[in-house]
Amino acid sequence: MKTSARNQFAGTIASVKTGAVNDEIVLRTQEGLEIIAIITHASTVSLGLAPGKAAYALVKASSVIVMMDADKVLVSARNCLRGKLSSVTKGAVNAEVLLDTPEGARVAAIVTNESADRLDLATGKEAAAIFKASSVLIAVDD
Repeated sequence: MKTSARNQFAGTIASVKTGAVNDEIVLRTQEGLEIIAIITHASTVSLGLAPGKAAYALVKASSVIVMMDADKVLVSARNCLRGKLSSVTKGAVNAEVLLDTPEGARVAAIVTNESADRLDLATGKEAAAIFKASSVLIAVDD
């Protein structure tokens, strides 16, 4: 599988909650993280998703929000991965931010340089990578 999504989490489907239009998919990664996705029921069926099936959760770096002091804030986004910033690389307009979780997963985010400065993002700081369940794509091998 080749994809342009910077965040690719390999794992197995832990649960499928079926809805009339959309389904909630929980993918448990090899590192033990749980990634929640909301996809159409038709996609669940066409991908053959069921507990125990190997799959990937894909998230574009531009869909990831970086939050400092996440323990003090409640958010509606279903996916909130905490860890330490391992890299902050500024470009002309945006910065690439890499966060490493204690479980060993790495999450990439793209934020504006203005946001990186305002949040004082720097290697070694505690942060959270947040993304909505509707921003997660699920993929399976052919």
